[in-house]
Amino acid sequence: MLYTLLTETENELAPIIMHPFAFAGITAAIFIVLGLVTWSYRDVSNRHSHKTDSAAADHGHH
Repeated sequence: MLYTLLTETENELAPIIMHPFAFAGITAAIFIVLGLVTWSYRDVSNRHSHKTDSAAADHGHH
C-alpha cells in the first residue's frame, strides 16, 4: 500500500522544451524539404534519352 501512495504522488508530467505546435511545425518543415528533394529528381531518368533510345532499339528484336 505504501508503494502505491508513493507512485501516485510522483506522477507528474515531464516538462517539454517547446510548444507542441513548434514540434508539428518542425516536422512539417522536414517533410516539405524532403518532398522538395524528391521532387527535384523527377526528370533524371529522361535527361539522357539518347542512351535509352539506342538501348531500346538494340533490344527491340526480342
